[in-house]
Amino acid sequence: MFFSGVSLFAALGFLLYGGRLFLMLQRFPVESKGRRKKLQEVGYVTTICFSCFLIRGIMMCFNAFDKAADLDVLDHPLLNFAYYLVVEILPSSLVLFILRKLPPRRGITQYHPIR
Repeated sequence: MFFSGVSLFAALGFLLYGGRLFLMLQRFPVESKGRRKKLQEVGYVTTICFSCFLIRGIMMCFNAFDKAADLDVLDHPLLNFAYYLVVEILPSSLVLFILRKLPPRRGITQYHPIR
């Protein structure tokens, strides 16, 4: 039940702070550089993380209260793989794919040579 609560609070945190960031980015001027791309990135990452943590929290709640709903399906490795693929591997991969572009490196033009 503890891990279910942690997952549900994480989902709520992603929804709250991701939503606030999304709304804050929407208020920027329309002619801002990269505004639309950042809005999409924040929206995708927030949606993916919220939904996956929510699914995981709900599944753990079912596991805590219903003995027939066992998440530890070691007898069925394909079911085990499918569960962890949906709640851990897929979200991590999607977030890394969405945020794959790094900001450009700054040049060393700020520093002056020692005389």
